[in-house]
Amino acid sequence: MVIEEQKSLQQEHTFGIQASTRYFIEINRDEDIVPVILSLTEDQKPIMILGDGSNVLFTENFPGTVIRLNTKGIAVISENEEFIIVRVAGGEIWDEVVAYCVERGWGGVENLSLIPGRIGASPIQNIGAYGVELKEVLEELETVHLETGEKRTFSRDDCRFGYRESIFQQTLRGQYFITGVTLKLAKKPTLNLGYGSVKQELERSGITSPTIKDVREVVCRIRRSKLPDPRDAGNAGSFFRNPVIRTDQFAGLKQQYPDIVSFADSNGVKLAAAWLIDQCNWKGKRAGDAGVHPDQPLVLVNYGNATGVEILALASLIRQSVLVKFGILLEPEVNIL
Repeated sequence: MVIEEQKSLQQEHTFGIQASTRYFIEINRDEDIVPVILSLTEDQKPIMILGDGSNVLFTENFPGTVIRLNTKGIAVISENEEFIIVRVAGGEIWDEVVAYCVERGWGGVENLSLIPGRIGASPIQNIGAYGVELKEVLEELETVHLETGEKRTFSRDDCRFGYRESIFQQTLRGQYFITGVTLKLAKKPTLNLGYGSVKQELERSGITSPTIKDVREVVCRIRRSKLPDPRDAGNAGSFFRNPVIRTDQFAGLKQQYPDIVSFADSNGVKLAAAWLIDQCNWKGKRAGDAGVHPDQPLVLVNYGNATGVEILALASLIRQSVLVKFGILLEPEVNIL
C-alpha cells in the first residue's frame, strides 16, 4: 500500500477546484480493500471514497484519507433466455460498462450512456437519465463498512432508492464503501424512448426500428450537445436535481407560466430545473471564474481559478432567485464537501 501525503485533488475531480487531502490511496485489487480499511489509524480518518470525482464540489481541504478504487472486471453470474446477471467491479468506468453491455445486446442501461463516474458510485445517487434509473437494473451490491471492514451485501430494496438518492446518501451516508454491483439486463430489451428528445432525435436520423445501439448513440449525441466537457471548463454536470412538486402546485404554476417544462412522475410532477433557472436569467452569468454555462443553465462552471466557496455562493444565489420567482427550492445533485 502506497500512501501519498498532502495530495492535491485539483486533477482528481471534474470541477478542477484547488483542494488537497492529508492522505491519498489507490486500491487496485478487491483483496486489498479490507486490509487497507483496517490499517488506517484514527489520525488518517475520516475516509472518503472518490471515483472520478464527477459529482463532487470541494469547498475546503479534506482532513483525512481519500481512497480511489481501480478494481476491474465484468463477470456473468447467470443467464437464461430473457435475462443475464452480471457482476461489475466497483472501479469500472460506468460508460465503459454501458458500452460493453450494449455491444453484447444486453439492454437496460443504454439510456444511461455517457454518464461520468465509476460504477461503485452509481448507486449512491441512483443515477438516471432519459426516463431510466439505475434501480431498474440493479440486483444487489457489495460493500465494506468503513469503520469495521465488515462486508455486507445490499439488495435493491435495502438501498431504498428514490429520485437521485439512496440509503447511502441518507442514514448510511459515509459509512460504506461500494466494491461491486450486480446488474440484471435484458436479452430481449424493451426500449424506453418516451423521455426528453431521444425519440425525436431517432426520427430525425431516419431510424424507425431502433436498437439499443441506436439509443446509445443518440443519447451520447444529445449529452455531448448539452453538457460541456470538463476538460474545457470545470464542472460536475447537472448541479441541481429536477424538482418534483405536487400536482395542485403544478396546476397553479402552469396557469401562471403556460410554457413551463414538466414531466410525468409517480410522486407528482417533475419540473426541468434548467428551465426554472433560465427564466431567472442566469444563463451565461459569471461571478469571477464561477459561472453558469451559456448553453446549459443547469451546469455551474469553474472557468479557471474559482474556489468551491465561490461556486457554492453562486449556487445559493440561483436557488434563492428560483425560490422567490416560483416558490420552489432547488436541491443540489452534486455532493458538497
